[in-house]
Amino acid sequence: MTAILSTFVAAFLASFVEVVEAFTIVLAVGLTRGWRPAILGVVVALVLLVAVVLIFGPLLAAIPIHLVQFVVGTLLILFGMRWLRKAILRQIGIIALRDEEKAFAAETAELQGQSGDRRADFVAGLAAFKAVVLEGIEVIFIVIAVGTTRGLTLYAAGGAVAAVVLVAIVGAIVHRPLSKVPENTLKYVVGLMLTSFGIFWTAEGLGADWPGGDFALLGIFALMGLSAFGVRRLFAPRSARIEEVAK
Repeated sequence: MTAILSTFVAAFLASFVEVVEAFTIVLAVGLTRGWRPAILGVVVALVLLVAVVLIFGPLLAAIPIHLVQFVVGTLLILFGMRWLRKAILRQIGIIALRDEEKAFAAETAELQGQSGDRRADFVAGLAAFKAVVLEGIEVIFIVIAVGTTRGLTLYAAGGAVAAVVLVAIVGAIVHRPLSKVPENTLKYVVGLMLTSFGIFWTAEGLGADWPGGDFALLGIFALMGLSAFGVRRLFAPRSARIEEVAK
């Protein structure tokens, strides 16, 4: 149950963040240029993503499980640390927090500026397509990464689907960017989870046996959380001094 729950939650939270970002662009396209190019761009992107899964998914079955664990674990460490690094830098004020309202306004302004172009609908549809493909590729990677090494791909996919359905329902109701979502906090947690999964599976790929089995994930997550907290506390005063000098 520990492995299943952690897999589902990691896939859900990571996918939720990616889907919210894609939703912002699709919403801007729909409200600015109409829903036809927005929906068309989304549909074409989804067809491409399904093709990617069908083509590359079965190839993993032919790869030895220890090699999969090592490669996927290493990639998860790099992927998770990237999310964690950005989240910490945003928390301590080094880089700005992502604002879905601003992202929505910027995309809307760009689309409106292209309204005189005869290819405006094509460009709008392409924007929706690119947003869904780019975020979708990351979702697919996360689902495969957190699910494949333990044979829990269906649970990971279930988490991703739940995230898509939730964003779609909430987005359809509010009909505006989901700016109230604590996106940076989610990225911080997801970064910790993905890095923890990566450490766990990289070690297993090298032949190590973790004490406690899958429960070791909780210990790794706690240790990573304490380390990230320490880094944040260490650099927060420096960021404050930078702001003081800037003023």
